[in-house]
Amino acid sequence: MKNTIWISLLLGATLSCSPTPPAPEGGEANALTLKDYFSPSGEGVQSGGVKMIPISTPAGEYRVWTKRFGNNPRINVLLLHGGPGATHEYFESVESFSSGRDRVYLLRPTGQRQLRSSGRKRRRAVGPPRFVEEVEQVRLALGLNSDNFFLLGSSWGGILAMEYALKYQQNLKGLIITNMMASAPDYDRYADEVLAKQMDPAVLKEVRALEAKGEYQNPRYMELLMANFYTEHICRFPLEDWPEPVNRSFSKINQELYVTMQGPSEFGLSGKLENWDVKARLPEIRVPTLTIGATHDTMDPKHMEWISTQVQNGQFLLCPNGSHLSMWDDQQTWMDGVIGFLLAVDGE
Repeated sequence: MKNTIWISLLLGATLSCSPTPPAPEGGEANALTLKDYFSPSGEGVQSGGVKMIPISTPAGEYRVWTKRFGNNPRINVLLLHGGPGATHEYFESVESFSSGRDRVYLLRPTGQRQLRSSGRKRRRAVGPPRFVEEVEQVRLALGLNSDNFFLLGSSWGGILAMEYALKYQQNLKGLIITNMMASAPDYDRYADEVLAKQMDPAVLKEVRALEAKGEYQNPRYMELLMANFYTEHICRFPLEDWPEPVNRSFSKINQELYVTMQGPSEFGLSGKLENWDVKARLPEIRVPTLTIGATHDTMDPKHMEWISTQVQNGQFLLCPNGSHLSMWDDQQTWMDGVIGFLLAVDGE
């Protein structure tokens, strides 16, 4: 889960590959033109869609950075990135597929910076319940509701999206869970029984030896993972070809938050998420839900498909060439699937 963005917000996006989207029901008079879509919002000094939103947390008062891309009153997609402790940058690719019917918001949340030198009190305060309330405060500040609000969670953001839906689904128009299972113990087993066994035995032996010594900060540990695990299961490009927004996002990961929540290893959870599991509660989710899995993901794609059968109104998308960041390494499949889902729900 290290490679996802912790809370990334894509609001109002109806991603489309066509430069001129079809008119919505009601005729050409109601169509949103590209000029309307990219027009400035409001009066006064323009900030490129950036808005600072004040929120209250157990650790104090903070301001959350958000960025709006485009205008659409009916489809607003809030992107929750992974990590925990990463940033929104790896979702920037979505902007390339946004059309005249979309609004996109990127969000940089508070949690990824708060833990630095913060002590035990603040570490105890972090967890899904707190972050769910932060998302809810952002929703309220942006004026989103069940008429226009889609929530998309990637990796750790998928955990947050499921938790949000279980508490606040009355506010949602639709839910998208991409590259995240509904059970940390099941993810643990998949990492140990499937992913680890796909590695070169000699490489795995060296990785395990470093972990046994607690040498997670040893440069050799990350060197082995990047060459033998990340390029296979996180983003399936040679390291020298990794997209700049992905590298930029990874360079900003708050390791303290990541280790607090997940633990230091990629082959087993030991942090606060170690026992997280909402499988039994999935039937409570009533809103239209899309789950996205990838053949080469760190998450079991069969589990992702299973989630779509447990929620009340679910569907599944497989990215056959993708991994954990399938919005990059199986981009067209991922984008077309998200676009199709948003348009279908909006047309219901």
